[in-house]
Formats: sequence, C-alpha cells, structure tokens
Amino acid sequence: MSTILNYHYINERLASSGQPLVEEIQSIAEDGYEAVINLAMPYSPNVLEDEGFRVISLELDYYHIPVSWEEPTLAHLQRFCALMQMLEGSKVWVHCALNYRASAFLYQYYRLVLGMPEEQAQAVMLPEWEPDEVWRAFLQINSLEGI
Repeated sequence: MSTILNYHYINERLASSGQPLVEEIQSIAEDGYEAVINLAMPYSPNVLEDEGFRVISLELDYYHIPVSWEEPTLAHLQRFCALMQMLEGSKVWVHCALNYRASAFLYQYYRLVLGMPEEQAQAVMLPEWEPDEVWRAFLQINSLEGI
C-alpha cells in the first residue's frame, strides 16, 4: 500500500490516497477494503477512465463525487458526509488526484460529523499538504446545515 501516491493510513477501517494505479486497486481489494470513494474530477491527472468498472469488478462498492479543485462546495461536503455515514462500519478507501481533496473532506467529516477535537481531525489529513486560500476557506466550514 505504501507505494500508492500519497497513501495515508488513518485506521483499520479507513485510508486515503492520491489516484491509485490499476494494480494498486487490486491491492486495495486484497487488503479487505469494501468501498472506494473518488473525489477527483474526470479530467484529473492520471485518472483511470474505467476506475468504477475496475473497482466494482473486484466486488467493491464505488462512489464518485467529482469535486472541482477551484470550487469545493458545501453540497459536495454534505454528500460526502452522508455517504460516509451510510458506509459506517465498512472498510473505506477515499482518494482524489493527490490526496488533498480527500484529506480536506475527511478532516471535515471527523470534525463536523464525528465531533472529533481539532488535533484528531487534523491527523486524518496528509501531513505535507499546505492548503491554498480556496481550501483554507473550505476547512473553515463549521456546519453541514441539514445533515
């Protein structure tokens, strides 16, 4: 797993990364993951055009919430958090192109849904990522309004 781009082990039921390669998707399945959530846009770098097919052919669930790098929204976050709640108890892999979007969404899920303290929520983020202005604003969202 450590060869997957920006792989970040969070706990026994959750990991995040950048875009996995074809053979790495097989490794994700072999490691017992039950669902893959892709937050990258269809035109993101190194995208696998048939990723959904590859994932479901390995008998994993596949969910795609395309999030624009320039404009992540509260609606995206609400959808992601609802999906994570639905998958509670499952072993889940969350990825995007570089594990920046995935990190931000997992941070917000930990804060706003799980109610984790700031330090624990920050631990789910890729440590070397330094969010730009757009993503700093996204990380400041303090309510899911309706979830």
